[in-house]
Amino acid sequence: MRQATAFWVEDPGSGALRTEPIAAPGDGDVAVRTLWTGISRGTESLVFRGEVPLGERDRMRAPFQEGDFPAPVKYGYLNVGAVESGPPELVGRTVFTLYPHQSAFVVPSSSVAVVPDDVPPRRAVLAGAVETAVNVLWDAAPLVGDRVTIVGAGMIGCAVARLAHGIPGADVVVVDVDPAKAAVCDRLDVPFAHPDDAPGDRDLVIDTSASEDGLRLAVRTAGFEGEIVEASWFGDRPVTLELGGAFHSRRLAIRSSQVGTVAPRRRGTRSTGDRLALALELLRDDAFDALLTGESSWRELPEVMAAIASGDDKGLCHTIDWRDAA
Repeated sequence: MRQATAFWVEDPGSGALRTEPIAAPGDGDVAVRTLWTGISRGTESLVFRGEVPLGERDRMRAPFQEGDFPAPVKYGYLNVGAVESGPPELVGRTVFTLYPHQSAFVVPSSSVAVVPDDVPPRRAVLAGAVETAVNVLWDAAPLVGDRVTIVGAGMIGCAVARLAHGIPGADVVVVDVDPAKAAVCDRLDVPFAHPDDAPGDRDLVIDTSASEDGLRLAVRTAGFEGEIVEASWFGDRPVTLELGGAFHSRRLAIRSSQVGTVAPRRRGTRSTGDRLALALELLRDDAFDALLTGESSWRELPEVMAAIASGDDKGLCHTIDWRDAA
């Protein structure tokens, strides 16, 4: 039986590589050799630190997760690989799969999405982020000419900003505490502002910062009858908001956006597969390469994940190269 290398969170704050068997593919399955995986900094850091709330552990399971929260658990969902065997139309194709960090695997062919030929495999790991951004914008529904602020220049925030900047007449700005993120925003052709300089009177504010200060900024800068969309996830951390003052007189609205289900505005006409296919098409835009800010060998994954979860490793999407894995 073929063996694969996989990354597991062994205990909160500690991860390791394991060798495990791969079952032979059956009818309708594909065998995939991983080329690249991506680390979703926000969610995977919470998982690595053991901060998934007890009440959310079932809902937060990844499609091909093994083990249970808090640990040991094999987790992840940004995987790009090459199909080695399966239906003839898929053999040799590059595919995106919501699969954890593992060198090879077998899944039903319905679980993979073909990457367009003109989208580089490494860039394709961003499909999960862009799919989330699509869902956020379906939830938020910005209009032509809207004043839109995205709080948090992380992978999701930057993906939302890049898509939103194409809305005719829209005034889109990204706000973040890290001035180094200005360079990324410049490559995305989206203005950047420090929180001290964040514009006010915004029609729509999308918070992707996963920080209490970020959500407070969103409330503070929304205009009359403005809408705040909370698109980040706080895990088990409590958040305190100031809902006195002008919150009611400005008639503000706060609501959540989560990628687990298709946004209500499109749920009757789009499936999750349709949404993912759209994200992969949108990745033809080479500006998204600005979100690929780190790269490591699969051999370094336990140390890389620990550094990201602790905050010592800064950046956006850190990719893991599996091309020389057995």
